[in-house]
Amino acid sequence: MRLSALGDVCHVLAVVRSLQRAWPGTRFTWITGTLEHRLLSLAPGIEFITVDKRGGPRALAAFAAQLKGRRFELCLHMQIAVRASLLTLWVRSPVKIGFDRARAREGQWLFTNERIAPAPRVHVLDGLYGFASAVGVERGALSWNIPLPAPARDYALRLIPDERPTLTISACSSHTARNWRPERYAALADHAALRHGYRVLLVGGPGDAERRMADAILAAARTAPVDQVGKDTLPELLALLARSTVLLTPDSGPAHMATVVGTPVIGLYAATNPARSGPYLSRQWCVDRYAQAARRFLGRAPDELPWTTKIERPGVMDLIEVDAVCEQFDRLAGAAARAPAGAC
Repeated sequence: MRLSALGDVCHVLAVVRSLQRAWPGTRFTWITGTLEHRLLSLAPGIEFITVDKRGGPRALAAFAAQLKGRRFELCLHMQIAVRASLLTLWVRSPVKIGFDRARAREGQWLFTNERIAPAPRVHVLDGLYGFASAVGVERGALSWNIPLPAPARDYALRLIPDERPTLTISACSSHTARNWRPERYAALADHAALRHGYRVLLVGGPGDAERRMADAILAAARTAPVDQVGKDTLPELLALLARSTVLLTPDSGPAHMATVVGTPVIGLYAATNPARSGPYLSRQWCVDRYAQAARRFLGRAPDELPWTTKIERPGVMDLIEVDAVCEQFDRLAGAAARAPAGAC
């Protein structure tokens, strides 16, 4: 059971792949949201039952109908949300494993009969691996195994047709307080294009906020980034990230999608803590101003705050300087240039 969000289901998929390696004869059913299923549907070897989280009673009835008469040997309840917990009432299973008592917020502990071991102050992905440990499965090498469909690969190849390095910018989080200023994205885009010769792409969803952000970046840039905002599907975006040299983004779903396909991420973190929610394989590339934000806005050091604390205050992302991001980009671009073909 994990309904959302995009980044979190990317983490869960790694756990599921570890379980599948350990239990090759086991059938897996994943209850997830309709949006997340657009991405997860690419993952072979898993049955998906989708829930329209905005569908009201009709969606609940459809969900219950799909589970009617079915039984499962084990339910991994991997989401801390009342809505997800209520849905587990329709999952008939003698064993329902949830988070340890300290992390089982919103009453999740009331809907489970076993719990994973406590693991305070760890990355979200490491915390989710507690479910594998609870059933005796070791992590092993991280793997996601999402084959890209041919139409998505063709889409990405049209936009990135050659070996010229490419910076993809996904500028918007679903939480606007996590977003950098558009003129700063534009400055980084110009730096990548003029100093390093990078192709620059803008990607994002079809919403009004993404459109306004893209228009502001394009207006502020001296160069001409390719505007793909609102033009791709989730499989197409995943394929585009796979062909990119690097992704620049705040704390967002695409940061974790890029991790799935092995693309380095320069993550912009001040409102949230990259040690908890940063791109798992690219935390060395993040520009981290969370400690400064904690002191300025909350008057405390990060280790004095609850691990899940978010500092989504107006102006918090202004703590991230353009020069600091350019410096990280220079380092990463140098590493990519030295890497053998296919390594990045």
